[in-house]
Amino acid sequence: MGAVFHSTLSQIGFLFLLIAVGWLLAKLNVLPKGASAVLAKLETVIFVPALVMSTFMQNFTTAKLTAASKTLAVSAVTLAGSVLLALIFARLCAGDDYSRKLYTYGLAFSNFGFMGNAVISTVFPGIFLQYLIFTIPFWMLIYLWGVPSLLIPGSKKSLGDRMRALVNPMFVGMVLGIVLGLTGWQLPGFISSAVAVAGDCMSPIAMLLTGITVAGIGFKDSFGRLGVWAVSVIRLLLLPAIGIVVLLFLPLDASLEVCVVAVLAMPLGLNTIVIPASYGKNPAIGTSMALLSHLLSCFTIPLVFWLMERIL
Repeated sequence: MGAVFHSTLSQIGFLFLLIAVGWLLAKLNVLPKGASAVLAKLETVIFVPALVMSTFMQNFTTAKLTAASKTLAVSAVTLAGSVLLALIFARLCAGDDYSRKLYTYGLAFSNFGFMGNAVISTVFPGIFLQYLIFTIPFWMLIYLWGVPSLLIPGSKKSLGDRMRALVNPMFVGMVLGIVLGLTGWQLPGFISSAVAVAGDCMSPIAMLLTGITVAGIGFKDSFGRLGVWAVSVIRLLLLPAIGIVVLLFLPLDASLEVCVVAVLAMPLGLNTIVIPASYGKNPAIGTSMALLSHLLSCFTIPLVFWLMERIL
């Protein structure tokens, strides 16, 4: 439990340091007007697509997928359950359609990438590759349904709008990554390096953007939304608790149990900040979700893994 706590705390410290830098830059008026919109657009056009492309290039290979059919099957079932519960709980917590979509996205897709990778690679390094493969269905549904249907404004107006929303830079990055991963084609070294470095920029820029947004709405408003509190508690405690109970009745390997619980126990994701902001929507709710859930996860992630160890 100590290793989990320290790993989580280290990541939270990194995130909140960048949030503080973004907040300070905004408060000191160091950044020009419209800087947050520029950062958000860079995220959706360059950094997030690069992260997605890099992830699929490395993990969506024929050999890995063939050897991990059981892992992918369990992941698909976990994903289906997460989406179903997300749709139910988001409707109970939200007072308007925009909030409901953000809550649905946050409950269906946790920060299993940045935060989950850090926890698993540090505490359970022996199953890190299996965890990366386990998250592939989640990555796919994010950019097939989550982003175009829940985060991009106006994506449900017509079939044409839906198709235009689907063919976004993140989806294109996923398709390119899948093609390169399955075919084994190698990009020139300098291009691969550029994609990897651009992908690494996603989380730091998202946290700077969070700090800039908080400077505009204030910490009191960020932590004063009852719906965000409810969604954070559901995301961090209720969903992993449901997962642990279900795992009691399934004959799965310990490594798969860790993958399931890890994906369910991570805080709310960062796309609820960067995607709406890049399309001109107010990112205040998404910012509140990221701030509160990541702060609470310092305590809930170690608790969830401790309970998993005791119960399973």
